[in-house]
Amino acid sequence: MLQTLTFLVRGMTCDHCVHSVTSELEALDTVTEVAISLVPQGDSSITVTSSAGLTASAVRDAVQRAGYDVVEPASR
Repeated sequence: MLQTLTFLVRGMTCDHCVHSVTSELEALDTVTEVAISLVPQGDSSITVTSSAGLTASAVRDAVQRAGYDVVEPASR
C-alpha cells in the first residue's frame, strides 16, 4: 500500500532548489515519487509517495540536508 505525505517547505526559490530536495528525497529507500509545487516567494508544497514505512521525520531530515526548512506537515 502506498503512503503519501505532504509538507510545506520554506526557502526554495528555483529549479536548482527543486532538484536538490528531490535528490535527497529520492535517496530514501522506500520513496517512489516526489512532486514539488514551487512557490518562490512563499512556502512550496512537497508531496512524497512511499511504498512503505516513510516517516515525517525522515522527510524532514532529507529536506534539511538539502538546505531547506519544513514549515509544517500539510497533511498525513
